[in-house]
Amino acid sequence: MKTRTSAYYTLLVVLLLSCATSNKTASKNPLLPNSKEAVAHVINKVNNYWQESNPNHGWAFWDVAAYHTGNMEAYKITQNEQYRQYSEAWAEKNKWMGAKSADKENWKYSYGEKDDYVLFGDWQIAFQTYIDLYNLDKEKDPEKIARAREVMEYQMSTPNNDYWWWADGLYMVMPVMTKLYKVTGNAQYLEKLYDYYSYADSVMYDQEEQLYYRDAKYIYPKHKSANEKKDFWARGDGWVFAGLAKVLQDLPENAPHREFYMSRYKDMAAAIVKSQQPEGYWTRSILDPEHAPGPETSGTAFFTYGLLWGINNGYLNKEAYLPAAAKGYNYLTTVALQPSGKIGYVQPIGERAIPGQVVDVNSTSGFGVGAVLLAASEMYRYVDKN
Repeated sequence: MKTRTSAYYTLLVVLLLSCATSNKTASKNPLLPNSKEAVAHVINKVNNYWQESNPNHGWAFWDVAAYHTGNMEAYKITQNEQYRQYSEAWAEKNKWMGAKSADKENWKYSYGEKDDYVLFGDWQIAFQTYIDLYNLDKEKDPEKIARAREVMEYQMSTPNNDYWWWADGLYMVMPVMTKLYKVTGNAQYLEKLYDYYSYADSVMYDQEEQLYYRDAKYIYPKHKSANEKKDFWARGDGWVFAGLAKVLQDLPENAPHREFYMSRYKDMAAAIVKSQQPEGYWTRSILDPEHAPGPETSGTAFFTYGLLWGINNGYLNKEAYLPAAAKGYNYLTTVALQPSGKIGYVQPIGERAIPGQVVDVNSTSGFGVGAVLLAASEMYRYVDKN
């Protein structure tokens, strides 16, 4: 009798475990990768293709530098030394600098691609990768971040707060300031971060839609989409959303104004998922798909990254946001990613959704690849934990 009872309870436990496993399997989103190895395969396929196709290291301007922010995340996931060396060689080529002027009196921060636009954020994004490389360096060579500190500390010494007048700048420079705060402990980085962000927020944020215009030129109703709607550019809002995630990643829990950044981040997340297309991508004009129809990879990748980051860190509800993140990742890996490893459907350099502009399988760029690497790195972390 005792043996029979024991066998009964053993069978019951097996059945319960089987049901639990079955329910867990059944509830898993079918668009999610099957394993972290599958995600690592995507990271390596994408990154190896890009690096092999681009053996000559470019300048330190935003279009190239944005790729390296993704490459450094790929390195953290894979520990592939080739990836770290690729960014290190790029940094050395650019002398660990952005724009190279030494004449502080003539440093500018309106749009400019020449070396006197030292205070323009598109030249400062390179500092993110320099700081990451510095932190990986056992010797902590101060020369790797010397120019970053020189530029940002000079900027903070000025009374101006209107340095970030376009949405892209929030991704380019906000993480530089939190990274340098972590390295130096200088609280001024956090004070000025809030000062500069508050200005940008006052210029570009739409309280009703909880999204950001690319810059003041595009504020409704002065500017409208093809169907007379508000025109929010996907990559522009992607820059902001991803930038907020990066800031919150490095910002101390007790930092002043952390709740303000968190509020903006969560409100953007809720707004972003409303406009996702059924196929998983976001169109270039977020609220008017007909303005510039069809898939676009860079905005989609930044949104996917930001959503996954929030889920992974417990700030976004998994049940509410994982379906959108899974659809975004599925688009990135089944439509944007080509068999060769090339990433397609990346809108070319620009500042808005352009009706009639061709964005197709052959449209690629480093900043789009960097965004995909960010998204894939966060997906790896999600699958690894779940």
